[in-house]
Amino acid sequence: MILSSILDNDFYKFTMQHCVIKLFPKARARYKFINRGKHAYPPGFADALREAVNSMRQLQLSQEEKEFLTVTCPYLDPTYLDFLQGYRYDPAEIHIAQHGEDLEVHADGYWYRTILWEVPLMALICELYYQLTGQQRVADNVVADITRAKIESYKELGITIADFGTRRRHSLDVQRLVVQTLREYGEGCFIGTSNVHLAMRSGVKPVGTHAHEWFMFHGAKYGFKMANMLGLEHWVQVYRGDLGIALSDTYTTPVFFEQFDKKFAKLFDGVRHDSGDPLLFADHTIAHYQSKGVDPLSKTIIFSDGLNYEKVAAIAAHCRGRIGMSFGIGTNFTNDFGLTPLNIVIKMYEARPEDAPRWTPVVKLSDEKGKYTGDEKMIVLAKEMLQI
Repeated sequence: MILSSILDNDFYKFTMQHCVIKLFPKARARYKFINRGKHAYPPGFADALREAVNSMRQLQLSQEEKEFLTVTCPYLDPTYLDFLQGYRYDPAEIHIAQHGEDLEVHADGYWYRTILWEVPLMALICELYYQLTGQQRVADNVVADITRAKIESYKELGITIADFGTRRRHSLDVQRLVVQTLREYGEGCFIGTSNVHLAMRSGVKPVGTHAHEWFMFHGAKYGFKMANMLGLEHWVQVYRGDLGIALSDTYTTPVFFEQFDKKFAKLFDGVRHDSGDPLLFADHTIAHYQSKGVDPLSKTIIFSDGLNYEKVAAIAAHCRGRIGMSFGIGTNFTNDFGLTPLNIVIKMYEARPEDAPRWTPVVKLSDEKGKYTGDEKMIVLAKEMLQI
């Protein structure tokens, strides 16, 4: 087994799963692997991935893990934690095939079940890729030295940082070492990790709220014009003010802010930036809050799009004294150790809401056109409906 805990996953997968069980228990979802970097997978890769996926059926929530979630995340219902304790990965939900150097991966099933597959599948693909291609990273002491230098540089900027690096990490061992190093040397700067297992083992906070798929599903069920508004409403319905960072770019940021009215602007703690120019996004966000009579300094932007020190330093200089800010750093923390990181994603591509007679393609229209995902005809329709 490559994965050792069912909590070796991003926190927002569990917070969204909690909502799905409460609000959309009969919904179904399909996900697929997208090889953006056109990486070549060696012979036998699909078989190795299948073996790793099959082993995941053994993962289960321990009593210690359940108690950690009970204390750390009081907004998760006891009934949900009981469900999670009984949850088992079902490898039959995953289709894996290999055609030469091309890899094909699909997930299909009830949304409340399949929602947990994306992040560990990506982590497995990355770890197995380096193993089966024989690529060697730097030694552990060098990993620690590189990470220590990074967090000490970030401390000098006077900002807060979280680890968002599970999906495209080099390996679990590397991410574990990175988080330990960040915790040891990042006092006052390092505030947590999106990986729930490592948060528990390292004594730090699990961080995250929701992902694009939350709003993508709402688009399939309610239509593109209502997706952002109802996605936010349903989040508030479940969490009542907790987990208050809203993701802004599922259907482009300008469309999001059209529906992020005074109620949401006051109720949510802030927004997350995940695509497009971060400085323009900051200006847009500050102006939006000001237009609603909300002090931008009472709110926070979480920046999380392909960050490194140079980008973070520029954003911090641009935002300081104007709006609150924090940073989620992924691959630059967990896969910057001598090897080329994989450019891969796994995205929901179809949803079937409760009692729907057929599947509906879902799309994401981020603030970078090259990051659009989904059915081409549906992308055109969404742009037309939203006047993009």
